[in-house]
Amino acid sequence: MWQFWLIAAGIFFVFEMITVGFLVFWLGIAALITMVVSFFTDNLVIQTAVFVISSISLIFLTKPFVKKFMNDKDNLATNSYSIIGKTGIVTEDIDSTLGTGLVKIGTETWSAKSNDENFISKGSTITVTKIDGVKAVVTTNSEVKSQILN
Repeated sequence: MWQFWLIAAGIFFVFEMITVGFLVFWLGIAALITMVVSFFTDNLVIQTAVFVISSISLIFLTKPFVKKFMNDKDNLATNSYSIIGKTGIVTEDIDSTLGTGLVKIGTETWSAKSNDENFISKGSTITVTKIDGVKAVVTTNSEVKSQILN
């Protein structure tokens, strides 16, 4: 009977890979627990009870942790949003009319555009103000200083 529980666990794990709820995973774990129990008893009622009890227990005991993990993931800043406010150097002229421009921020190179459509020359120091699609929207540090002074 242990083979049945092993196959059931495999099916649950494969199904978990297709879904996003992280619920079927615990059924797979419960099937593995029941497989271990099946080595000690052939009683199908006991095995079914172990499967049901362990499934329910795993789902309800881990629900707060899984919920916290799933919610925290939504609150994390992605790599792109983590560069907002950082300074960098223009490595290729930023020309909004041509749609060209590259900046180096830390160790990463980003496509960039000016936040006010102005030309920014290579070598200028910039600050990232926002992300627009896959481009960093930047302003020159001289513009930032003048905004602070006004």
